[in-house]
Amino acid sequence: MLIGRIYWKGSAALAPMAGVADRAFREICCEFGAGYTVTEMVSAKGLCMCDRKSRELLKISDVERPCAAQLFGDDPEFMAKAAVKALEFKPDAIDINMGCPAPKIAGNGGGSALMKQPELAEKIVKAVVDAVDLPVTVKMRIGWDAENINCVDLAKRCENAGATALTVHGRTKVQMYAPPVYPEHIKAVADAVKIDVIANGDVTDGLSAHKLMQETGCKAVMVGRGALGRPWAFEQINAYIERGEIIPEPPIEKRMEVMLKHIKLLCEYKGEKVGMLEARKHAAWYMKGIRGAAALRREICELTVIDDIKRIAEKVITTAE
Repeated sequence: MLIGRIYWKGSAALAPMAGVADRAFREICCEFGAGYTVTEMVSAKGLCMCDRKSRELLKISDVERPCAAQLFGDDPEFMAKAAVKALEFKPDAIDINMGCPAPKIAGNGGGSALMKQPELAEKIVKAVVDAVDLPVTVKMRIGWDAENINCVDLAKRCENAGATALTVHGRTKVQMYAPPVYPEHIKAVADAVKIDVIANGDVTDGLSAHKLMQETGCKAVMVGRGALGRPWAFEQINAYIERGEIIPEPPIEKRMEVMLKHIKLLCEYKGEKVGMLEARKHAAWYMKGIRGAAALRREICELTVIDDIKRIAEKVITTAE
């Protein structure tokens, strides 16, 4: 599939979830068929000031390519400079965040706040496009709130400024992640521009992906929360889109195997102390729907070393037998 000058296999991309879609998670999702990934969002100003954490977020391995580096900010000059600095990490594209609804981001003019300033948003895209010789993409929402749905106007501005593809999350900023998703607005964007549009919002498996693609006319979807503790969602989506095959959830043993591999990667990349702290939320997601999950989550809150999660995984498998 060719999306905005980027070739990738399959029909599903991994969304750039802050605090979640790090290198370890991206690699695990790619193993299951995520065709395209995006880094966690990185502060343009932080990157320009050589912030260590910002640079760490941009580390990309060959396993997860193609991968875009996502930047956020509200200053065209800083965004352009940050895009140039991001080239050091050899991303396959630069993605501009115009969709994050978090108060910490939107409250400071970045993320979805740019939807309230379409002229500024257009200047930012143009500045980044002029600064780097890579595809520049944009992730956006349908508007700030129900009274201000301006995704079509913003999409046209991004296209005019040189963006090669857009991802549209079918919710407003005010909705955060509350239902419903509005596919008709994603479709309106896809119909209004010539560049590729990726549909985003409540995709969890092959059926939901196919439904959103049919409703929007988009040829690809982006998966976020639907992959938490379920990286095999990409395998399910690709199987259904390509062959009409419904792949069931994996058995408990396989789920625990994937979880352990994921957490080992976390510890390898971030060290055991930090890796195990971050492992707690991921392990809780992997436990969703498992018998005794509530008690297991209490144990997970006390994880400190890799042997702790191995013990829990063994308990889950034994209980399920």
